[in-house]
Amino acid sequence: MAFNTHKEILQQPQVWRETYDIILSRKDEIKAFTEKYLGQGYQIVLTGAGSSAYIGNALECALSETRFRGARSIPTTDILSCPGIYFDASSKVLLISFARSGDSPESIGAVKAVEQTAGSVAHIFITCNADGELARTKRDNILCVLLPPETNDLSLAMTSSCTSMLLACSLISRIWEIEAQKEYIDILSDSIAKAIALYEEDLKAMAEKDFKRAVFLGSGALKGIAEESRLKLQELSDGNIMCAFDSFLGFRHGPKAVINKETLIVYLVSPDPDVRRYEMDLIRTIRKQGRFIATITVCQQPVAECPYTELSVKTMLPKGFPMIYGCASYLFVAQLLGYYKSISIGLSPDSPSADGNISRVVEGVTLYI
Repeated sequence: MAFNTHKEILQQPQVWRETYDIILSRKDEIKAFTEKYLGQGYQIVLTGAGSSAYIGNALECALSETRFRGARSIPTTDILSCPGIYFDASSKVLLISFARSGDSPESIGAVKAVEQTAGSVAHIFITCNADGELARTKRDNILCVLLPPETNDLSLAMTSSCTSMLLACSLISRIWEIEAQKEYIDILSDSIAKAIALYEEDLKAMAEKDFKRAVFLGSGALKGIAEESRLKLQELSDGNIMCAFDSFLGFRHGPKAVINKETLIVYLVSPDPDVRRYEMDLIRTIRKQGRFIATITVCQQPVAECPYTELSVKTMLPKGFPMIYGCASYLFVAQLLGYYKSISIGLSPDSPSADGNISRVVEGVTLYI
């Protein structure tokens, strides 16, 4: 049986190229809008819920390489419930909202909450649904970037929508040199298409192991990617696999208690050798203690100092590849693990929540604004 989830995972390299073309085609409009508000000292805030929030968490670190350095990630769920913590009448905010459907209550409510709380607000909506409420909202202080229709994933889990929104924001942050970014998107797309083909069967075999827990670890921007990876496996398994995430160093401080002999551990290894020293120390410690069923390392290049792991996934991105694009290269691992784990335990990956505990678009949230 064919599943939308699998198709949407595999289509990512192609829709990334299409996303670049969309951003390039609107270069002048995006540049003028962004310069207007950055020039007036607006603070960039990245927002979304669930996977869309984790995009912001990853980019908060990754955007340090760009003119969006200093952007702050605040989930819509936090903005909606407690806007006064983050904004007041003196706040000047450029709110970048990530929204697959653009119809979730939190996406709509957060926009209203910020406008009611901050002194001045402008918006960039990055969304995948032309018919969503965000895409249909037109004002002078709004720039809506609509991604290719294929990114509006039909399945419950966000896969191509998530990575494409992440890359769209990354490209917008470098709109001033957008033509030069095509090389990076081409390299990324080619490398991940090859990596998916090379490692899919290995990841399927790993997903079929009898693990009950999984932990994803990453440093810097890759901590946000670990957070999203955690969600992919947990939601596609309908919570049958309890998942956690952390930074490599943070994991030592108590959270490491979660691992046992039924745990799969996935290491998202940094391409930065200075960061990687700390990561290798933890990997060696965990290997020596032996509290796991299997481990996976995901890295951009072969790492000579990396201890033995049951599966080593190498995306083969070149040294020095920008993290704003490179962080997206790690996500296919958890996507495929989640997809095949869902099948192996008898679920439908497109709608793994058989009792409706979670849904594609969140329902039941009352907006008190």
